[in-house]
Amino acid sequence: MTTTARPVLLVAIDTEGDNQWDLEARRNQRFENIYALGRLHDFFARLGVRPTYVVTHPVATDPRSAEVLRGLLARGDCEIGSHHHAWETPPCTEDDVRRHPYALQLPLDQFDAQLAALTDAITTAVGTRPVSYRSGRFGFSASHVSSLEQQGYLIDSSVAPLFYEAHKQGPDFVGAPLTPYFLAYDNATRPGSSGVLELPLSAALSRRVPAFVERLYARTPFNYQVKRALRLARIAHVRWLRPSYSSADDMCHLGRQLVARGVPILNLLFHSSEVIVGGSPYNKTQGELDGFYERLGQFLTYATRDLEAEPMTFQEFRRTS
Repeated sequence: MTTTARPVLLVAIDTEGDNQWDLEARRNQRFENIYALGRLHDFFARLGVRPTYVVTHPVATDPRSAEVLRGLLARGDCEIGSHHHAWETPPCTEDDVRRHPYALQLPLDQFDAQLAALTDAITTAVGTRPVSYRSGRFGFSASHVSSLEQQGYLIDSSVAPLFYEAHKQGPDFVGAPLTPYFLAYDNATRPGSSGVLELPLSAALSRRVPAFVERLYARTPFNYQVKRALRLARIAHVRWLRPSYSSADDMCHLGRQLVARGVPILNLLFHSSEVIVGGSPYNKTQGELDGFYERLGQFLTYATRDLEAEPMTFQEFRRTS
């Protein structure tokens, strides 16, 4: 595949109901964060960022939320894609809402039915069929690639290098490339022959180590405890382009690291519910929300000014490949 000479800045927002981490919030959907997306989009516009909003089924079928999305799309500087929540996309059950499953845990026929329902709901909501996809909780499997192709998807961005939750029946993306690649039908972390372009999330260890050490770190027993100890000892930690997880310094350092390694994309992620007070576990006060916007702005400015990254939507990048 070919890429542009400059690095590309991708910003994709998991656009979903308020506080999907909480069972009661999942049972009683609210969309206050969606109604407030205008502020976020104005913030992006001032910085020249071209976001991709990947949208869940409940958001697409909420009339007021759909109106907000149509307004954003009409501005001509964003893309609307799909965000699949296995627990709240029909056909699903109350038990799915409770257990909060990864999509890879679903029978394939249920996944196919949910993907069709999600795709149709977004098409109805905004008048444009989505071509970009992300799986909620990164619950993606190579077995989903054929289903995505059948629904007309061209882009996936569910793979997070170093992300490992196999011990929770979740995904194992350890060893995935940082650079874009066309997905295989049998392994989500290896290039293959499908027509679906994977745009991996930007995440890397804070220091360069041999690949086998990186794999050991990612799959270590007592996963969370060991990684927390290594971080507190300042030995190693994973840097993400996620402004609720990472400091501005960490994100800027990661951006420099990826550009120096020849990685053509800087792919930043957060949830729409993180941009209102109390909409997520992260920004519970106005001060925390202000800090979130400050970190986000610092990195986006650094990426476009110092690293000369060119902002694009997912679909715009796909056209260059």
